[in-house]
This record gives sequence, C-alpha cells and structure tokens, in this order.
Amino acid sequence: MTAIDPWGSILVEDYERLIKEFGLEPFDEATLKKFPKPNRLMRRHVIFAGQGLNEIASAIKEKKPFYELTGVMPSSERIHFGTKSVIEMVSYFQSQGARTFTLIADLEAQATRGISLQESRKRALDFYIPAYIALGLNPKKAFFYFQSENRKVTELSFIFSQKVTLNEFRAIYGDIHPSRILSALTQSGDILFPQAKERMPGVVPVGIDQSPHIRLSRDIARRTKNEFKFFLPSATYHKFVPALDGSIKMSKSNPNSFISIPEPPEQAAKKIKSALTGGRASIEEQKKLGGIPEKCMIFEMYKQHLIEDDKKLQQIYNDCKSGKLLCGEDKERAASLIKKFMESFNQKFQKAKKEKIEFVKG
Repeated sequence: MTAIDPWGSILVEDYERLIKEFGLEPFDEATLKKFPKPNRLMRRHVIFAGQGLNEIASAIKEKKPFYELTGVMPSSERIHFGTKSVIEMVSYFQSQGARTFTLIADLEAQATRGISLQESRKRALDFYIPAYIALGLNPKKAFFYFQSENRKVTELSFIFSQKVTLNEFRAIYGDIHPSRILSALTQSGDILFPQAKERMPGVVPVGIDQSPHIRLSRDIARRTKNEFKFFLPSATYHKFVPALDGSIKMSKSNPNSFISIPEPPEQAAKKIKSALTGGRASIEEQKKLGGIPEKCMIFEMYKQHLIEDDKKLQQIYNDCKSGKLLCGEDKERAASLIKKFMESFNQKFQKAKKEKIEFVKG
C-alpha cells in the first residue's frame, strides 16, 4: 500500500491507485455537478477525491445545518500553497452556509513538534489566523478554539482511546509513537467535536496526507454509533502542490523548493523563474514539437493557484502544446503573477491583523 501519512513528504504520482487503496470516492464530473458554483480547485479536479460528499451536497441543497473544520498547526512562521488550497475550500463551504470551526492545534504542536503552548498561541494570533483570513477565511462566520482549552475535545479523545488498538494504528499510520497516538486521538476529538451539541454532517478539507486522520475518525464514529450517533465526517482531498523542481510536494523542510506565504515578491518571482518546465532541449525543438505542460511546474501553479479564468488557462495550455509559447515568456508571466499575489496577500494580511478574534471553549 502507498505510504501516506500526516508527517511525511511524498509526491503522489498515481491518484487513481490511491483512491482505490484508501477506499475514497473520486471527485468526478457527476460529483462536481452536485455542488453549486464550484470553485477553481473543484472545477479543475485539483480536488480529486472525497469521502461522504453526498451528505454535504444534500445539506447544501436542502439548506440543512452542516459544519466544516480546519486547523492551524503553528509549527513555523510561514505557510505554503497547500494551505492556501485548504482555505479556499473552507471559504467555499462557508459561502454555502457551513458552520466553520478553526482549531489551534497547540497540544499536537507540543506533542509532535516540541512547541510550547505559549509559543503556539503567539504564532496563531500574530501570523496564522491573520494569514488564513487573508487567504479567504471569514472570521465573522467562524468559531476559533485552542485544543488545550477545549475540555470536550480532551474528553472525547480519552473515550476514543478505548475504541482502537495498536494494530489498527499501525494499519492506518504505519510507524507509530506515543506522541502520534495522542495527536491522532486528539484530531479525532477535534473532527467530531462540532457534533457534540448538535448532530449534523461535517466536512474537513485536507490534502491527501491528512487522510489517516479522517479514516480513523470515521472508524471511531462507526464504533461509537450507539453512544453518540455521530455522522461520519466527510472530507475533500486536494492534490499536492509539487515542489518547483517537481521532485516532492511543497514542504517546509526544503524552503528552496517552494514559494512560501508570505515571501518577498521579488524573491518569489526569482524562485518561480527557476522552476522545472515542460520545455524542450532547444527553442527550435520546442517550436517544432511543442512544450509539455503536463510536466511543467509553472503550469501546475497556474492551474492550482495563479490563473482564475478557465479559458485563459486553456489558451496557455494550447499555446504551450503548439510551440507558440516559449518557456522564457511563460516564466516572465508567472513571475508577474506571483509578485501580484504576494503584494495582495501582504495588504490583506495587514488588514486581517486588526480583526478581533473571539475564542470559544468546549
């Protein structure tokens, strides 16, 4: 089985096989049509799979209560474009009426990263929450809480610890460690916490590396059905944003291979100009044979993040395939777009820092 875990850094090359191995539901055209006004990630199938999405689509259509959950892992002072994908899905579900819960994973950060609760709080308030808002999270339609201050999450995680075995942890997560067990159980407490007062469907937008947490939570919901009658949590899974050299997913552990958020606009532009492209060995060969946008990290950034208009994206694809568009010109355009993004983010971030955030306690 493909080794995917929340703490690794691996580029998935065969998403269809992953869907089969993990028992996921493909996010195909039939699924897409169930959601009103799908966003860029959904239209372009960057969201490639999900679990339990029929329940979420029905809740949206019938205007019934449903929730979504997203989390802040305050492990550094920058984020990457994979996080942007998550927040764009959070923003989408907010626009469709989701009750949005945003947790600060300070207990998990302490257990798995050695970051103190005080430092986690500081990073969350000074950077992460304003950054999420700058990326599209509406704070007026969200509930924020710290794991360390949510007694209900702690209570649930202790109850859930009786419902799984070490062998099951190994089957889901591979290598295990006491800190990871605690982290996973707390994550399940977070995922199901919004149902503590009112049972309703819920969705967690994540990258595929977080799927073990969803699978564990769904198993726990099944095993505690008589006690709690929880809805099984749903999820959307987005593809990894590949590193600029195309080797692995964008990872905080290798800062030269990805563009962080934030990053000085000129520095971001310089990085994207050095990205792997689908160009040929020479200009003459590319004009004759055309480029290979499927192997181009710049085109992948266009598709996932930098170009909203589908027709414009298709034109770039066509021009590349025909040999009309050369890599030098393409890199200049990408550099301009990434600079504009960073400048816009910085403005929104400064504005978001002035937002008053209220935290709830479970």
